[in-house]
Amino acid sequence: MSNITQETIELAKSAQSNPDDLIKSFVQPGTATTGLQAYNLEAPSKKLFPVLTPLRNMMPRDTGGFAIQANWKAITNINVANMRAGVAEGLRGGRINHEQSEYLAAFRGFGLENDVTFEAGYAAKGYEDVKALAVTSTLQALMIQEERTILGGNTSLAMGTTPTPTTATATTGGTIAAATYNVICVALSLQAYLDMVGANNGGIGQIFDPATSAVPGQITRTNAGGTTTIFGGGNAQQSAAASQATTGATSTLSATVTRVNGAVGYAWFVGTAGNERLQTVTSINSVTLTSLVGTGQLASAIPGGAADRSTSAVDFDGLLVQAFKPGSNATIIAQPTGVAGTGTPLTADGAGGIVEFEQLFVNMYNRYRLSPSVIMVSSQELINISKKVIQGSGAPLLQLLREIDGPTTIVAGTKIGSYMNKVTGDVVPVVVHPNMPAGTILFYTQNVPYPMSGVPSVARMLLRQDYYQLEWPLQQRKYDYGVYFDGVLQHYAPFSMGIITNIANG
Repeated sequence: MSNITQETIELAKSAQSNPDDLIKSFVQPGTATTGLQAYNLEAPSKKLFPVLTPLRNMMPRDTGGFAIQANWKAITNINVANMRAGVAEGLRGGRINHEQSEYLAAFRGFGLENDVTFEAGYAAKGYEDVKALAVTSTLQALMIQEERTILGGNTSLAMGTTPTPTTATATTGGTIAAATYNVICVALSLQAYLDMVGANNGGIGQIFDPATSAVPGQITRTNAGGTTTIFGGGNAQQSAAASQATTGATSTLSATVTRVNGAVGYAWFVGTAGNERLQTVTSINSVTLTSLVGTGQLASAIPGGAADRSTSAVDFDGLLVQAFKPGSNATIIAQPTGVAGTGTPLTADGAGGIVEFEQLFVNMYNRYRLSPSVIMVSSQELINISKKVIQGSGAPLLQLLREIDGPTTIVAGTKIGSYMNKVTGDVVPVVVHPNMPAGTILFYTQNVPYPMSGVPSVARMLLRQDYYQLEWPLQQRKYDYGVYFDGVLQHYAPFSMGIITNIANG
């Protein structure tokens, strides 16, 4: 019998004396999916999306709601005829009359759903709790949608038909070929505008793309469970087509429309008759186009056809709509149309301020004896406001910083963090709101300075039911989750808001 141990030793010695083949079998793999190696995956997944809800965060949430709507009365004048108070000897005083307004706001249900298959749970075991992630991300998405509705929901302000554009052309400055083009405009409320430009919709990198963005029109949503819900997407009825002929091969096209109350943006469709395609969205009521996109949404393909889809039966009225509504008595300043495609920006007053801000502050104090408590702007308007204040001799451009043990550095640029109301002396914070469209500024008042007003906070979310989670019964091999709430934005004093709109960039 051979000596197996001795033979094994001899084979090992032979391999060691000529080791190339053995070593090559265990070198570091050249790719992540070959050879013997671990998978260096950090757990859990990184959540790289913004969840920004400043209005929702600052508003009180009252769970005392019941019935089908909130109802309240407000006394807004206790001496309608301005009755004088002087009395003659032995006689009585004049009788005063008061003015009363009545309000209501219908409750709405809100909710989103998510699901996790059994296999998804198996695959993520030891890496991430996907069932918990499904519920958390659904709650966050619902909060983002609630914020959008608090700012720009619209259930009652019909914007009607967008006015017919007035068009013009120039023979230089563009690449538009000679032809006869139709120009169609669609006015957009905040909900439709955000759908198209993608601001703060729960993802990163969202921006307007004429090839994929679309005017929502009538939305037919397929719900979990197989049902459908139909509602308006937030746009006015499209305008009639305005015809414009161009010559040469270097033309531009310009168009303006009369400003639409409640609109924060305008979608523009251009093309030959029957081929009018989405070109761009503006935050002012005019546009200048130097070239045309041939892949955008057709005006004839807006869901629901040529109809006003500005209101939604599943929304409540948000702050912008409650201010824009006729009879709200809110202070609305709309910048003039100006030159098509250029518009009218804010105006520096030469004394470190903004003309339109001072106009709004004076109006709000003279009519209501109050000052806004926060100014909500887009990133574009924050830059423009800062620039106007600096140009108006409002602040130095440079700040010198000297560290104790380091060199002096220069910090360039100035950001406006607050704005002084010269009428009342209040310092009003200027805050970037993630859903505020460029071209619109909201002046929001949190408290009214009236004695015994009975209004501890001027606005609140009145809820029949605050956030709750449902895990639906199993019907397939997956877990179905829903997160919901039921309530309405209750604003006691719409007159305490102000809006500057149709602001050009500059």
